[in-house]
Amino acid sequence: GLTVISGETGAGKSLLVDALGLLSGLRADSGVVRHGADRAELVADFTLDDAPLAAAWLGENELDETGDGGAPVCQIRRVIRADGGSRAWVNGRPVTLSQLGELASRLVEIHGQHEHQALLTRASQLDLLDAYGRHEAAREPVAQAARAWSALLRERDGLVAQGDVSDRIGWLEHQHAEIEREALEPEAIAKLNADHRRHAHAAGLIAACEGAFARIGGDEGPSLTRTLQQVRGDLQRVAEHEPRLGEVDAMLDNAAIQIDEALSLLDRVRDDLDLDPAEFERIEARLGRLHELARKHRVAPEQLGATRDGVGAELEQLRGAGERLDALDAEIDAARKRWRRSADALGRARRDAAASLSARTTELIGELGMGGGRFAVEIEPQEEDRPDPNGAERVEFMVAANPGQPPRPLRKVASGGELSRISLAIEVAAFGLDAVPTMVFDEVDTGIGGAVAEIVGQKLRALGGSRQVLCVTHLAQVAAQGHA
Repeated sequence: GLTVISGETGAGKSLLVDALGLLSGLRADSGVVRHGADRAELVADFTLDDAPLAAAWLGENELDETGDGGAPVCQIRRVIRADGGSRAWVNGRPVTLSQLGELASRLVEIHGQHEHQALLTRASQLDLLDAYGRHEAAREPVAQAARAWSALLRERDGLVAQGDVSDRIGWLEHQHAEIEREALEPEAIAKLNADHRRHAHAAGLIAACEGAFARIGGDEGPSLTRTLQQVRGDLQRVAEHEPRLGEVDAMLDNAAIQIDEALSLLDRVRDDLDLDPAEFERIEARLGRLHELARKHRVAPEQLGATRDGVGAELEQLRGAGERLDALDAEIDAARKRWRRSADALGRARRDAAASLSARTTELIGELGMGGGRFAVEIEPQEEDRPDPNGAERVEFMVAANPGQPPRPLRKVASGGELSRISLAIEVAAFGLDAVPTMVFDEVDTGIGGAVAEIVGQKLRALGGSRQVLCVTHLAQVAAQGHA
């Protein structure tokens, strides 16, 4: 139904529209908070039985909720603080303003009293024509092909701008050969560092191993192994009188096994250690080369492998620049042809939609008191033969306000009243094409009156047959058409 909100200036009619706008994610400043208050709080409840897109969005974002009767519900809440900050919730769960806007776009459309000004730009006119013709699916491949063409062209321009790259290739080959001589895997560098530490401390390691082996094995004083065996024998003789000594014996047996294994490992370590000054010098020289390379390329030694791979990748790219240029020419041509096919299909759909929108709007502007007026959507090819994400044509809304006059661009129509009526006719012709269940009109009837205002009211009432329509108006002729 159509609900009319009327009253004298300053009564707060448009404030309701502002509140819905803020609940739809519009930016807010602290000026909306009443003087002396800490915050302003806004809440709106929506039923979802006629808003399947909103219900689906809530489910996808895990914000869905059901009411007492099991039906899905949607409550939007926003708090704006006096310091300018704000927070938003959907069904009691916090959301970002971006999410709020996404949800609200599936619930409510707001058409302000200056909405028709947007129709004066060609970009808005093209968007409205595509919305009228429901061309979203046809526009996407056009935009994708244009973006692909632009990316390929940038790559080609970059290769051409490099000019003669033979000097660069020679320098990179020298760099790559210099790095390639070294084993640069992180494991190899870690092993090299470990070998360096072992050789640097070889004398101390050998002395420590030999001392430990002598003390444990009995070369210096009593052997730990023999001592443990003696202790076990003494305990076993009296263990029958105290069962817990059996546990002690088992522990000492494990200790003896561990000591034997430790002695064996000590022996192997000692055999592996060798005071080899020549090997130590070789390791130091290799480490020195790695650190020199790292300083040269301004990276840590562990990152030299990535540097080598990067140099190699650039070399491959430069060596194949000629072949890549040939391939790019073919890919650019293919992308242009893909764009042309998609753009031609979109153009045909736009021409069909333009004819329908022109006829429907011409009929409506006649009903709105401009008898003999004519509206047309003029479609012209783009001047530049470059793939454009928006398609291959430009759109201009043309209007003849009176019989016998040649059509002129809508942006050049001088009369504010005429512009209001023509814009309202265009909007009414295009309204109701989407699935948004609530539509709000804030004084869109400014500049009209009399019998024309009554027709506007009738159009809004008819729209209320399939939508919830809220209309802020000063006109009695419009208000009289309201269901509430």
